[in-house]
Amino acid sequence: MPYFVYMLTNFKKNVLYIGLTGNLAERVAQHKSGQVEGFTRKYNVNSLIYFEQFDDITEAKARERNLKKWKRDWKEKLVNQSNPEWNEILIV
Repeated sequence: MPYFVYMLTNFKKNVLYIGLTGNLAERVAQHKSGQVEGFTRKYNVNSLIYFEQFDDITEAKARERNLKKWKRDWKEKLVNQSNPEWNEILIV
């Protein structure tokens, strides 16, 4: 089963959220519909701009924890490498 570490932003692109899931499409849909209580709903953070896939849950959890500790500018550089315009990534 694949696992995904993902990064979301809001419309203004001034808020970042990092999460972990086993079903990226379903989780992003939950964020978009406001089903996820807390930070993402409060700040309307629902646009997928970056993700990484892992086969091992332990590696995915370690990566998520690591990214959450990063400074914002480091996170921005990571997104910019694969998505320089911060376009929403659509999962089908």
